[in-house]
Amino acid sequence: MSVNKALAHESATGHVSGTARYVDDIPAREQQLYVAIGYSSIAHGKVTQLNLDAVRAAPGVVDVLREEDLPFARDIGPAFPGDPLLSNTVSFMGQALFAVAAKSHKLAQQAVSLAIVKYDEQAAVLKLDDAIQQQHYVRPPHRMQRGDADAALNKAPHRLQGSVRTGGQEHFYLEGQVALAIPGEEGSVTVHSSNQNPTEAQHLVAAVLGVPMHKVTIETRRMGGGFGGKETQATTCCALAALFCARQAVAVSCRLPRRDDMITTGKRHGFRCDYDVGFDDEGIIVGIQYCLAGQCGHSADLSDAIVDRAMFHCDNAYYLPDVMIEGLRCKTNTVSNTAFRGFGGPQGMVAMENVIDEIAFKLKLDPLTVRKRNFYNTIDRNITPYHQTIEHFNIPKLVAQLEKQADYLGRRKAISEFNAGSAILKRGIALTPVKFGISFTVKYLNQGGALLHLYSDGSLQVNHGGTEMGQGLMTKIRQIVCTELAMNTDSVIVSATRTDKVPNTSATAASSGTDINGMAVRAAARKIKDRLRAFLCDTHEVTNDAISFADGVISLKADVPISYTWPELARTAYLARIPLSATGFYKTPDIHYDRESAQGQPFYYYANGAAVTEVLIDTLTGETRILRADILHDVGNSINPAIDIGQIEGGYVQGVGWLTHEELKWDDKGRLLTDGPATYKIPAISDMPDVFNVELFQHAPNEVETIFNSKAVGEPPLMLAISAFAAIRDAIASICNYRVFPKLNAPATPEEVLRVCTNLKSGDGAG
Repeated sequence: MSVNKALAHESATGHVSGTARYVDDIPAREQQLYVAIGYSSIAHGKVTQLNLDAVRAAPGVVDVLREEDLPFARDIGPAFPGDPLLSNTVSFMGQALFAVAAKSHKLAQQAVSLAIVKYDEQAAVLKLDDAIQQQHYVRPPHRMQRGDADAALNKAPHRLQGSVRTGGQEHFYLEGQVALAIPGEEGSVTVHSSNQNPTEAQHLVAAVLGVPMHKVTIETRRMGGGFGGKETQATTCCALAALFCARQAVAVSCRLPRRDDMITTGKRHGFRCDYDVGFDDEGIIVGIQYCLAGQCGHSADLSDAIVDRAMFHCDNAYYLPDVMIEGLRCKTNTVSNTAFRGFGGPQGMVAMENVIDEIAFKLKLDPLTVRKRNFYNTIDRNITPYHQTIEHFNIPKLVAQLEKQADYLGRRKAISEFNAGSAILKRGIALTPVKFGISFTVKYLNQGGALLHLYSDGSLQVNHGGTEMGQGLMTKIRQIVCTELAMNTDSVIVSATRTDKVPNTSATAASSGTDINGMAVRAAARKIKDRLRAFLCDTHEVTNDAISFADGVISLKADVPISYTWPELARTAYLARIPLSATGFYKTPDIHYDRESAQGQPFYYYANGAAVTEVLIDTLTGETRILRADILHDVGNSINPAIDIGQIEGGYVQGVGWLTHEELKWDDKGRLLTDGPATYKIPAISDMPDVFNVELFQHAPNEVETIFNSKAVGEPPLMLAISAFAAIRDAIASICNYRVFPKLNAPATPEEVLRVCTNLKSGDGAG
C-alpha cells in the first residue's frame, strides 16, 4: 500500500532546485502587458477628481481602467456584495481606484504614481472598540445558547468577568497575489492563478467580463503558500488581468508587489472576547456568557462564517452546561479581513483557554487540573453550545499520554524552584488541548469532484478540485490512487487544478482538501477498477473473487493462473473498447446547521491534539524564548506521516508567530505601518523551540468514514501554539508568586510582555 508511508512531497525536488513552475515563471507571450493598481490614500470618503491624463501619457502605458469603464459586474464580493473591483467610493486606505496595463511591471508601477486624485474625506471608524460601541457591523450579530446562562451565573459559587484580545495576522505567503490571463477563441480566456478557490474566481471573472462561465478557465498548478489569503482575495488579480486581456486581446499579467499585497489584502481577524463565567469550588464551569467581536474591516468577505467558527470553537475541549455566545461582525474602515488558517477557531479557543487559566488562578489550582475537570465526555457532558453531540472524544487519553511523556508535573516543580531563585528571568509552562471541527460550516461547500484517465500504456492522470499550496495534497492524492489501484507511484501523475476538468469545486480550505477530494478520487478509481474487473470476468470466465490487484500486478485465479501488468491490462482493455476514464464525486454526509435556531451538526468529526510548551522570559526587556515544545496530535490513520508531521510543525510555529510577535500596526489615519518584512516579523529559525518533539497519536483511526480513516491536519495544529501563549502568561504570573492573573493580550510581543510585567511589579492590578 502507498498510504501510511512517508513519501516525499511530489514537488520537493522542484521546490529546492527552483524548477517547480509558479505563475510568474510562465514565459511571457508576445506583446504581453502588465498591470499595476492605483490605490486610495485616505481611509473613508469619495473621489471628487481622478485625473489620469498623465497616467495615460506615461511611457509604455497601453490601457487604463476606472470604475465607470467596467461594463458588467463591478462587485467581486465572494459571499455578500461590498467588494468593488474598482471604486470611486473609498472604504479603506489602499482601496483600488483604477488600474493600468503597460509593457512592463516597472512602467505600469511608474505610471500609477502620476495620477491626480482629490477626495471628499469623511470620518473613519478605525478601531474595533469604536465599531462595537457604534454597533457598526458588516453583518447582523448571531447568537448561540443552550440552557439558562443567566440563572447559572447568578447561582454559581464563584464568578469572573474578563476580556482578552487577539491581534490580526498577515498571511505572508512566499508567492504574492498573481494571475496571468491568456486570450482564447470566441472571447474565451484562460487565467493561471495562485488561487485556493478556482471555481469562485471563474464565476467572478465571468461576471466582470459578461460571459458564461464556460468561457473562463482558471488553472492553478501550485501556490507558494496560501493560508487562506488566496481563498477569496486572489480574485482581484484574476479579474483585472482578464479584463485587460479581453480589451487588448493579448496576454496580461497582474502581480502585486509585496507592499501593495500587504496593504490591500485582508488579514486574520483581530478579536475582542468578553466573558462572564461561573464555576464551583473544583473549578468546574457551571455557566458562561461570551461576546466575541471580530474586526472584519470594510466589507463582509467571509466574516460571517469566520465569526461563526470562533463561536463554534470557544468551548474548545470543554463542556459548558449553560452557555450563551454572541458573535459581532464589526465594520471598520480598514482592509477587509479574510480567511486565515483556523478561520476564527483560534480566536475562540484563546478566549476559552484564558477562562480556564483565570479560574485556576482564582482557586490556586494547576491549570491542567482545571482543564481535565472540564473536559467533555461521551456520556453526560457531551452536548456542544450548538447542540451537536460529542460521540467520540479521545482528548482525555491523548492529554494523559502527553502529560506523562513530557513530564509536565516534574517540569512544573522544577520551574517553580527556578523562578523562586531568579529575579529577572522567569520560566513558564502550559499544556493546552485542541478540539477542532472538520467541515465547511456552509453545507453546500462540502463536496468535491475528480477526473481520472487511464491511458493505454498503463499510466494514469488524476485531476481533482483541490489546490496545492505546499501542504502536500497532491502527494496524498497520488498515494490514495496508488493504494486503491495497487499501482506504483511512478505510474500516477496529478495534473494542475483546472475548472474545465472538474467543475463547481469548493475552495481548498477548512482542512477538507484531502477529506473531500481524496474520497472523490477514490470513487473515480473504483469506477475504473470495477469496469476492469467486469471486463476480466467476461473475458476469462472467472468471478470477481478470482481477481486481485497487488503491487502493480492484476492476478486471476483460474485453471491456468493469469496475470497482467498495468500496461498490459490497459492496452488490452483499450483494444476491447472499455472506457478508461471516470469521474468521481463525494459529499460529506451527516452535517447540517440551522442558523435560525443555532442548532445542528456542523462538523463531520473533530481533529484533536495537545501541546506542552515551556518558555523563558526576561522581565526587564519582555523578550521570550521557547525552550521546549512537546506535541501529540491525532491525524487518525495517517496517509503520509512525514507530511502530517511537517504540517504540525509548521502550524505550531505559525501559531506562535501570531500569538507572540506578528503585530499589525496602523496609524491614526488608517495607514498600515507594518507593510513589509522590515516592519512585520514572521517567525525565523531562531524562534523555533530549542527542543521540538512532535508525535502522532497512534492506534486512533477516525471513527467516521473518511479516506482510509485519516483525519484532517491543515488547520488544527496552529492552535497548539496557544500553549506557548499560556506559558508566557504563566511565567509572568511568577513575578507575584502566582497570586494575580496577568491580563495578557496577543500578540505577546516584548512590549506587551514588558507592560504586563511592569504593572505586576508595581502592584498596578493584573496588567
